[in-house]
Amino acid sequence: MPAQLPVGEPAPADGTLPPEALTGLGSRPFGVYVHVPFCATRCGYCDFNTYTADELGSAAGFGSWLDGLRAELELGAGVLAAGGQAVPEAETVFVGGGTPSLLGAQRLGEVLTAIRESFGLADEAEVTTESNPESTSPEFFAGIREAGYNRVSLGMQSAAEHVLRVLERRHTPGRAVAAVGEARAAGFEHVNLDLIYGTPGETDDDLRASLDAVLSTGVDHVSAYALIVEDGTAMARKVRRGELPMPDDDVLADRYELIDGVLGEAGLGWYEVSNWARDDAARCRHNLGYWQGGDWWGAGPGAHSHVGGVRWWNVKHPARYAAVLAEGASPAAGRERLDAEDRRIERIMLELRLATGLPVAALDEQGRVAAKQAAADGLLDREDLTAGRCVLTDRGRLLADGVVQRLIT
Repeated sequence: MPAQLPVGEPAPADGTLPPEALTGLGSRPFGVYVHVPFCATRCGYCDFNTYTADELGSAAGFGSWLDGLRAELELGAGVLAAGGQAVPEAETVFVGGGTPSLLGAQRLGEVLTAIRESFGLADEAEVTTESNPESTSPEFFAGIREAGYNRVSLGMQSAAEHVLRVLERRHTPGRAVAAVGEARAAGFEHVNLDLIYGTPGETDDDLRASLDAVLSTGVDHVSAYALIVEDGTAMARKVRRGELPMPDDDVLADRYELIDGVLGEAGLGWYEVSNWARDDAARCRHNLGYWQGGDWWGAGPGAHSHVGGVRWWNVKHPARYAAVLAEGASPAAGRERLDAEDRRIERIMLELRLATGLPVAALDEQGRVAAKQAAADGLLDREDLTAGRCVLTDRGRLLADGVVQRLIT
């Protein structure tokens, strides 16, 4: 089942934020994330806050979720206007999950209408929805394009049928490729494909075939994530019983280098450790907002938000989410206020993952000493460090988490 929510202080029933959190609102990037908690089936590796129809029964459905979402967005606009400043328009929207495409084009259009009516939508806003290839069609893509979506992220994971079986993914290997073509035909210029690498039983040839399939589509963005076996998942139980081997760190490193090499040769450059884009316009602006310390309102069951150094998270179950909002209250289950040191550490953790790196000035004295040693060890670029920025080398990307630990301890 999904991971537990963080532990924090109680959140106000009306969702009110401290006045200091609203200072500077609108001067930082502002986005809206919408969490769709519905899936047709539960994949064996997934620990996201998602539910199948059998798990929910009659407790919640698309209608009550959408009613709750509208109410939360209206509440959010009121909370952000409480300081007397204008509510910032959403510069980016990202509908994730779960499987947003299960909602269909009409409901996804209603989601975007609700955002326009509450926060407003900036000119040239980036509007993304995730989609499972199996729940899309030419009509679906045409419908969401007409509604105002201009970016699609498709879960491919692998082109190898046996790898998809281990992951318990239900789509056929060729469906993601076909879906990209349908999205392109509907007018989507920006399309992402997600890959997962390091699945037990995957070979180098399997991964190369997946990369060939990705490149054959002409997508302008690729995300690739190492398989992580999360506690509480079906895959974790199989690993514990010895039915599947735990992914090997050395194999994962080799696979990452293979991905980076193939994508780089094809003209997709890395801009974040797990993300590659054709050019600047293809980069995911919404995710860059996360990595660069922006503000966002996360709406939906279990969604997380951040505004001005205050982070909060919603109740997880769709039925509870809808019920709380029907009563006129905030769905926030808890929150935390980040002090200056918390925010500095988060900045290091997130910005170091970017190809643009992190200013050395963000480090304390001990961190600057550690950065020099990391450069001597080949983990940070020496020339960039001399110029005042911490930028991961190719080897440093393989050990990014370890480099972060060096810089913050």
